[in-house]
Amino acid sequence: MKIVNPTRKTNLSEKAEMANTPLARMKGLLGRAALLENEALIIKPCNSVHTFFMRFAIDVVFLSKDNVVVGLLQNLKPYRLSPIYFNSYLAIELPPGVIKASSTQINDKIVFV
Repeated sequence: MKIVNPTRKTNLSEKAEMANTPLARMKGLLGRAALLENEALIIKPCNSVHTFFMRFAIDVVFLSKDNVVVGLLQNLKPYRLSPIYFNSYLAIELPPGVIKASSTQINDKIVFV
């Protein structure tokens, strides 16, 4: 699945996977050495993430039910907790630097293709 920010006319990911079952959401990115360029993990439902037991930092984009950006975390390092975004419905975990490179901002609309 591809993730696009039409508000900024940029791509966030060319190769996104969905974690929408309890087991997939619990596992998340655990056990991976890194997220490669153009990869992403969509966690649904999700209003907060953690990086406990992870080996690498991530960028995280939190979206509302209508796919509007409600929260952004850049370079969330291992063994950290994110804030809780109460109006978030899903989270997109991305390699570090994607938020900056895509110029993604709060209130941008995100599309899944």
